[in-house]
Amino acid sequence: MDYKKLKAPVTTITRDMSELDAETGNIYESVMIVAKRANQISVQMKDELSRKLEEFAYYTDNLEEVFENREQIEISKFYERLPKPGLLALEEYKEGLIYHRNPTKMDD
Repeated sequence: MDYKKLKAPVTTITRDMSELDAETGNIYESVMIVAKRANQISVQMKDELSRKLEEFAYYTDNLEEVFENREQIEISKFYERLPKPGLLALEEYKEGLIYHRNPTKMDD
């Protein structure tokens, strides 16, 4: 997933509640959809960061060999500056990029 393409705000902003529940008709259902997607994004981001930082891991017991790695710090700072998973998920929801369905509301 390319997190830079999404125009999600970095900070929390006030949202229009009627805009959020327009698709589902229920604000709680909308919040649950966004929350589940935020959890998925969080796991993806954590895995991606772990894979990138694993390149810098060294498996020695010698504490004297531990030093700061400039690349590792830059990667960490990049992920810290990204919008939080909840804000990314909310932006995806607003743009209609999240597929969701409620089995109890399915028409037979």
